[in-house]
Amino acid sequence: MMPAYFWWIFIFIALERIVELIIAKRNEKWMLERGGVEWGREHYKWFIVVHLLFFLSILTEVSIRDNSSFVMNNYVFALFLLTQAARVWCIQSLGPFWNTKIIILPDRSLISRGPYKYVKHPNYIIVGIELFIIPILFGAYFTAILFPILHISLMTVRIPIENKALAELKKGT
Repeated sequence: MMPAYFWWIFIFIALERIVELIIAKRNEKWMLERGGVEWGREHYKWFIVVHLLFFLSILTEVSIRDNSSFVMNNYVFALFLLTQAARVWCIQSLGPFWNTKIIILPDRSLISRGPYKYVKHPNYIIVGIELFIIPILFGAYFTAILFPILHISLMTVRIPIENKALAELKKGT
């Protein structure tokens, strides 16, 4: 049987992702109405697949494990909370330009506030950390190893596409 805290945290994360998808869809519509151009559409489906499998993997791994002696680590939980705050910081910093897709709005400057002032792709770093921290929080060690590797694999495709799109944006300003 899964500990009660598992369900509270798991549902929180799932709801958070649903809210983010709603925000992303709203921002996508806003950007496309203003002439935004989507890049890398071909690989986007793999993000959906990997993130759905991430949740299924955690559920599977936690449900087949003996949870009777498992205790949540408060330090790992604190790291989880920090990643959530950093995630919100990224979304707020980009405002209507934040999206789960690569959409570039021509004739706009690159955002260089919040974490984007210090790092080029902070959201991808945070997601990579989350894909490790969240499973560790639940003792899902297989998931904690596999999904950061899958994330890095996706980033080897996505980041070059996004960098090219951002370079095009910079040329236009």
